[in-house]
Amino acid sequence: MMETRAVLRGVRLSSQKGRLVADQIRGLAVDKALNILAFSPKKGAGIIRKVLESAIANAEHNDAADVDELKVKTIFVEQATVLRRFSARAKGRGNRIVKPTCHVFLTVGN
Repeated sequence: MMETRAVLRGVRLSSQKGRLVADQIRGLAVDKALNILAFSPKKGAGIIRKVLESAIANAEHNDAADVDELKVKTIFVEQATVLRRFSARAKGRGNRIVKPTCHVFLTVGN
C-alpha cells in the first residue's frame, strides 16, 4: 500500500469553492480525475489539476509507481489566512474586503 502526497499552500481561492471541485474527484482513478478537471469551468479546477499532476509526478519519481493504477485517495481543502483589504466609502468610512486563501492536500495511491 503506497501513498504519495502533494500540498499547495496559500492559494488565492476560497476553501468553500475549492471543496466543490475536490468532492468531484475524490476516490476516482487519476486519468478520470484529470479529465473532469480539464473540462470543468471552475477556477479551482485548474489549481487542483496542477496539484494532482504534481502528486502523480511525485509517485512516479519518488515511489516508482505505475500511473495507470493510481487513484485519488484523499483530497481536502482547508481554510488559510484571509487577506484583508479596505475600500474607501462615503463620509470617511471604510469597508473591509476579504480575500480568502486555502491549502490543498492531495494523496494518491493504489
